Amino acid sequence: MPSAPGGPRLLLRRLREIMAEPIGAQDRLDKIVVLIAANMVAEVCSVYVMRGDGVLELFATEGLNREAVHRTTMRSGEGLVGLIAATAEPLALSDAQSHPAFSYKPETGEEIYHAFLGVPLLRAGNTLGVLVVQNRTYRMYAEEEIEALQTTAMVLAEMIAAGELQALAPVETGIALRRPVYQKGIALADGVGLGYVVPHEPRVMVKNLIAENMEAELQRLDHAIADVRTSIDELIERGDVAHHGEHREVLETFRMFAHDQGWLRRMREAVTSGLTAEAAVERVQSDNRARMQRQTDPYLRERLHDLDDLANRLLHRLVGRDLVAERGSLPDNAIIVARSMGPAALLDYDRSRLRGLVLEEGGPTSHIAIVARALGIPAVGEVANATSLTEQGDAIIVDGAAGEVQIRPSSDVEAAYAEKARLRARRQEQYLKLRDVPAVTRDGAPITLQLNAGLLVDLPHLAETRAEGVGLFRTELQFMVAERMPTASEQQSLYSAVVAAVGDLPITFRTLDIGGDKILPYMNAIEEENPALGWRAIRIGLDRPGLLRVQVRALLKAAGGHALKIMFPMVATCDEFIRAREIVEREKAHLSRHGHTLPRDLKLGAMLEVPSLLFQLKEICAVADFLSIGSNDLMQFLFASDRENRRVADRFDPLSPPMLRALKMVVDEAAMSNCELTVCGEIGGRPLEAMALIGLGYRSLSMSPASIGPVKAMLLSLDAGKVRAFLLDELERGGGGDTLRSALTQFAETHGIPI
Repeated sequence: MPSAPGGPRLLLRRLREIMAEPIGAQDRLDKIVVLIAANMVAEVCSVYVMRGDGVLELFATEGLNREAVHRTTMRSGEGLVGLIAATAEPLALSDAQSHPAFSYKPETGEEIYHAFLGVPLLRAGNTLGVLVVQNRTYRMYAEEEIEALQTTAMVLAEMIAAGELQALAPVETGIALRRPVYQKGIALADGVGLGYVVPHEPRVMVKNLIAENMEAELQRLDHAIADVRTSIDELIERGDVAHHGEHREVLETFRMFAHDQGWLRRMREAVTSGLTAEAAVERVQSDNRARMQRQTDPYLRERLHDLDDLANRLLHRLVGRDLVAERGSLPDNAIIVARSMGPAALLDYDRSRLRGLVLEEGGPTSHIAIVARALGIPAVGEVANATSLTEQGDAIIVDGAAGEVQIRPSSDVEAAYAEKARLRARRQEQYLKLRDVPAVTRDGAPITLQLNAGLLVDLPHLAETRAEGVGLFRTELQFMVAERMPTASEQQSLYSAVVAAVGDLPITFRTLDIGGDKILPYMNAIEEENPALGWRAIRIGLDRPGLLRVQVRALLKAAGGHALKIMFPMVATCDEFIRAREIVEREKAHLSRHGHTLPRDLKLGAMLEVPSLLFQLKEICAVADFLSIGSNDLMQFLFASDRENRRVADRFDPLSPPMLRALKMVVDEAAMSNCELTVCGEIGGRPLEAMALIGLGYRSLSMSPASIGPVKAMLLSLDAGKVRAFLLDELERGGGGDTLRSALTQFAETHGIPI
């Protein structure tokens, strides 16, 4: 089938003229299908637009029965048009009616046409409709014709995205681009946030689609590709990738793709079809996104993500914009949407305007989740295709408790969440009234409630909650948000500020807990089969004693004249603790010789998170001043269940008999040995789990600031003796099956305990 004289470039120029005419949306669309049919020497050209209810509706046609416009509809996957929408792939057939997916629509009069070519209308990987040409003859369409129709489809997709066709769609549905979308992810940080989308790395919105000079556009594309290649090479050679938040292997992948001839060829072909350089990149990028959204293989999804990221770099280079937008000024009620981001990037934003965070990646124990919880920002992770499904300024709701995201919510959904947010605010007011009430159970058992922290911004919560100190200060967060290893003076400066902010309240500093999933961007990553079980935490500190000595010295100096508690993470044997204690003693002696003021009271403890320590309880209690339960890792190691693996992370329950019996072993031995004991893991901040801990005998819990109110409300209604008798009886009888959760929930309901 020959195309009309002038080919796709002439078609694009004439399309631009039609787009500029002061006419209505339907008239414009009618003119466009006539133009496309004439240019491609086709007897039929039809445009189907995806409505908000997922139905494809015929919006314009040349060649089919005009009365079928806005009457003919089909669902995604139905017929050839529905198949193209579902797969986001072009379809060329010499005899459409012999294809098994063919669906006859009698009102269209298309039974006399055989050759069929359809392409999806894609924008940012989302299918907005389908563009079809048909001929009476039996023939195959050439690759150049398919490419030309895809290029034309991109212009139509931008027309749809501009909202001009919204008025032609049914009022109750609208068009798909603006339809409400519900996405289920993983809860990262509690709370409900209502606001508007702010992309963390905004996509370049291509406005100039049609090229004036093909050769000039090819040169622009080639120069931009060369610039991106050079910048990646320089970053790798310099070795200074921390500033850009990227690991070397990520950049190596980018470099490989930047030289991929298939990718480059597709962009150049798009330019030769009449598009500008940036429109060509967007065309190819949109195709990649469409494949990415339909890809189930995680490796292939990751590779497509890499191509998407590289295309984004190329687009920014072409339009002369920085890859990362300025973050100083946010709109009110901003919800950040990102594929992934580090904690330092989140801290760059104006927190007074930030209402939520949505990530395509990142689990509940990721660094960004820890910082989001510290800042009190509702956050949801593992939201598939979040960056592709949203546009700057879209209304969005983040439910950090349920792990749900509502994009462009309907008015009734928005009203329901607004009421949920108001109820939550009222509950917070009720908790605030308990702030000055002593944390004592109904039968007189005092419970110490402390905070988990890791940043200076956490510490004002001490006054807000009246917490009795900081049970866990994660020192690694300072290292994670820095662009290089913090110096001794920088560490000391932070620790001094923390000690000053806490005042006379007790504080426990945990030494550097890195390795495993916590890889610092400026440190060489070590490939390990099982990183969670590998070289991390105190193991790194003991193997690299200089690192531990610098931190210990900074802590001792910062706490001069104050009480100080230092805790070592992931202690697996008593010998490890003793070796770490010896390092502290040497640093104390060194500072004393040089006239430095030492802490007036120094206690050294171990974080109990490795099961081997359960069988050395008497020995560790004899040498440590205190123990702290790290329930997250203890649970992970006890059940050999990777907490980052969604297939097994929720398979086991911390309220199961094995976990509860392990926790009882610890609290019983600590009591006999008169060893101070705290729980600083996640379970201490959940009311039902905290109730069980109190029943086992725990009297000191450390948690996130948002958990203080709910846990205090629970314990004020609790008779510790009764729950202990109930719990021990259940464990003795071996009832409850795999978990005692339902039994404990029923106990709480029966006794009017808010959980």
